[in-house]
This record gives sequence, structure tokens and C-alpha cells, in this order.
Amino acid sequence: MKEILFIVITACLTNNVVLVKFLGVCPFLGVSNRLGKAMSMAASVTVVMVLSAAVTWPLQHLVLERFGIEYMQTALFLFTIGALVQILEALVKRFRPALEEGFGQYLPLIAGNCAILGVCTANIYDGYTYIMSVMNALGSGLGFGIAMFMFSGIRERIEHNDIPESFKGLPITLISAAIVSLTLVGFTGLAYGLFGMETL
Repeated sequence: MKEILFIVITACLTNNVVLVKFLGVCPFLGVSNRLGKAMSMAASVTVVMVLSAAVTWPLQHLVLERFGIEYMQTALFLFTIGALVQILEALVKRFRPALEEGFGQYLPLIAGNCAILGVCTANIYDGYTYIMSVMNALGSGLGFGIAMFMFSGIRERIEHNDIPESFKGLPITLISAAIVSLTLVGFTGLAYGLFGMETL
């Protein structure tokens, strides 16, 4: 239980998939201009990330390693993530049409989100068990949501401030993203303080 909590907290904060590992930066910069859109995107990413981790771990150990075709990992994982996104999109349209406006419209964007592939492959390379892999994906998804929440709030406030002409648009967005990523430095000692361990 201690290891699971350690994985979730570090995935959320000190190993944040966007602000520390720089994965999934495209939706982070592109969909974070409004809080509602950012949270819908974060929820979509979290669901797909957890499902992808739950499916890719058995594929790695029961198919790729068993038949000695580990070199097919990236292709199989990408196909699996794409298939999961298509299945989720179909289910949302069929059973929850009301969710499609807030949730479903971001599902096609997620198929190419490198954060999901990055988390799934990291689970394998870090030697996580099945439960640890799923919890790492959950923590990474929550960390993606935290990053989106913080950054969308900052971007909404920036719009109402007087910004020098040369900083308007992408420059102030990137500067703000850098400052947001620095806020996570304060959590570096959290894992050691709470759990007495720096790495698993």
C-alpha cells in the first residue's frame, strides 16, 4: 500500500507527465485557454491513460515477451491506444450522448497524445506490476489534470492583464508554462518526507 501511494503521489507531482517529463505538451498548450475545456481534456486523458495501462501491461507480458517480439511494442501500444479511443468514443455516443459535448469531442485528440504512450512504456521499463502500472497511470492522469487546472487558471488571468506587445501570444504562454513547472520543484522532498524513499 505504501508503494502504491508513493507511485500515485510522485506521478501527480514530482514526476508530473507534462511539467517534468514534457509529454503531452500539445494539449497542455492548445486546450488550456479555458478551464472547462482543460478539465474535460484532463478527464478524457485520465480515463484513456488508465485503460491503456490496464490493457498494454498484459499485452507486453503475455504476447510480446512470450513470443519474443518486444520490438513491436511501440506499434502494438499505439494500435491499442487508438482502438481504446475508438471504442470509448462509440460507447459515449451510444450510451451517453450528453457527455459527448464535454468529454467525447476530445477523444480523437487523445489517440495521438504522447503522454499516454509514454506512461504505458514507462510502466514496462520501470518494472511495475499490473496494479502499480494502473496506479501510475491514474497518478499521471491526475497530474495531467493538475497541470491543466493550474495553467488554464493562469492563462485566463493573463488575458485580463496588460502584457507588453512582444510577449503577447505564444511567448507569454511559454513563460507561464515554465513558471508553473517550477512550482513542482517544491514537492521534490515530499516523497522522501512522507515515505522515506526517493525512488521505488
